[in-house]
Amino acid sequence: MFTGIIEEVGEIAEMTSSADFQRIHVRAHHLIRDLKAGDSISVNGVCLTARIITADTFSADLSRETLDRTSLKILKGGSLVNLERPMIADGRFGGHIVQGHVDGVGRIQEFARVGDDYNLQIEYPEDAFRYIVEKGSISVDGISLTIARIRSNVFDVAIIPHTFENTNLQRARQGDPVNLEFDIIAKYVERMLQSRNIH
Repeated sequence: MFTGIIEEVGEIAEMTSSADFQRIHVRAHHLIRDLKAGDSISVNGVCLTARIITADTFSADLSRETLDRTSLKILKGGSLVNLERPMIADGRFGGHIVQGHVDGVGRIQEFARVGDDYNLQIEYPEDAFRYIVEKGSISVDGISLTIARIRSNVFDVAIIPHTFENTNLQRARQGDPVNLEFDIIAKYVERMLQSRNIH
């Protein structure tokens, strides 16, 4: 389980392909010190398994399912990615429950500075409307954010300077795809209500 509090911004060193998998190679500095092969790590909100670790990089395999359902397929050398290790049992819970299981890919509609903050507008898949609530939590590329406003198929989030400076949002542009994960509590409530209707 993750919390959506980004620990480090990594950089894609390279992407390599094989018959069945694509492999992502990520350059990092701080969190790689205690990363071990087999550990889970969130890369832009996608839970991956570290495979090969060097002094300053780690690699992970991307299955066809991951490539089809996330924005990781567009990454290339030099791309910035948000990195987070799983929450430890006695850690501080600073964000919200993030599983690293992407529900859909949104697209940045607008990203502009407004006073001291930034306003980020994201177009989301139509079938996700039921999970999006004003003042509710959402994970955008692994970042725990709070929805400020909802308008038809777009939601707004306010980005403070600290978040801008310490995530891949520093290179975000209009039209960029982003990984979205909706609040797990909302999904469980929906499933329980569906179960009641069946009986």
